[in-house]
Amino acid sequence: MHEQEQAPPHGPAHGPLAGFTVGVTAARRADELGALLQRRGASVLHAPALRIVPLADDAELLDATKGLIAQAPDIVLATTAIGFRGWLEAADGWGYGDDLLARLRGAQVLARGPKVKGAVRAAGLTEDWSPASDSMAEVLERLLAQDVTGRRIALQLHGEPLPGFVEALRDAGADVVVVPVYRWMPPEDLAPLDRLIDATVARSLDAVTFTSAPAGASMLARAESRGLLPELLDALHHGVLAACVGPVTALPLQAHGIDTVQPERFRLGPLVQLLCQELPARARTLPVAGRRIEIRGHAVLVDGDLRPVPPAGMSLLHALARRPGWVVSRADLLRALPGAGRDEHAVETAMARLRAALGAPKLIQTVVKRGYRLALDPGGDAKYAGEQHP
Repeated sequence: MHEQEQAPPHGPAHGPLAGFTVGVTAARRADELGALLQRRGASVLHAPALRIVPLADDAELLDATKGLIAQAPDIVLATTAIGFRGWLEAADGWGYGDDLLARLRGAQVLARGPKVKGAVRAAGLTEDWSPASDSMAEVLERLLAQDVTGRRIALQLHGEPLPGFVEALRDAGADVVVVPVYRWMPPEDLAPLDRLIDATVARSLDAVTFTSAPAGASMLARAESRGLLPELLDALHHGVLAACVGPVTALPLQAHGIDTVQPERFRLGPLVQLLCQELPARARTLPVAGRRIEIRGHAVLVDGDLRPVPPAGMSLLHALARRPGWVVSRADLLRALPGAGRDEHAVETAMARLRAALGAPKLIQTVVKRGYRLALDPGGDAKYAGEQHP
């Protein structure tokens, strides 16, 4: 995927995410998520926040596997289909496949959900129990309902944290062996992640998507190491939407007090559909000079026509939109321009480009010797009340 894709040219037809920029932190399935976003008009900034440790090189997984062969588990909990298959394939590659399967056959096997059940059966094993849902809480309740004192439990993980799960079992007296399949590590090349953090802090993104909890934790940790954690948290609190594929993914962000949004179904498609609802709903819509304008991240809809606007122009437009209809002085607009210095001519240049980009010069009025104002229509709010975003 290209690091940044441009929005399609303006015109009457555009996707629901046209004019918005979305950050993608995923390592796995990043191309799929990026394509779904771009097909709906979004610009995408991709920066993998983590990388997956190759199974063949994972010393922790190898040690856990050898430990379970040396001392067989009483209970095996398979949590993900891809993780369980990956574990068995890695063990086979190390020459321990048959020994591991022999140990697993002698254990009580719990499979979380139907996909995991299929992976267990494909390995020639039979699950003793599987919950009706994919809920780990239901699995924990089942385990704690039986006496696990002194019982050895192999818990296959898939890179996601299970807050309180291991602790609850150990408090109940179990010997828990964590099998860390597909562990996450920081990316080898941190430059794209740094650019994503900088773009979030600058609020040049409208949303950042997270498809795993380690990705959120990695982004926060990298920002902290650069001394930018307060700025990143402020941006995610105010202005940049944090969109997570599910509640477990959201945990590291919520631990810092960040409000997140999640789809009801924890999949990429519903995540994108959620953004298609959330971002347009957050856009500012105003009746101006007989037109309806909707201010998006890097573009404006003028009567439904998508008009891309350069960053300096968007800075001016946001400053004007904070007090629509009121005159905003050149000095205040200059302060809104990043890196403009003290030259008020920079305001005039940026304003000319903004008007050209909007294609309707009368939207912004020049007030001689005072500044500029959005030509807000009196009573225009009532005219557009109840209209839906395109």
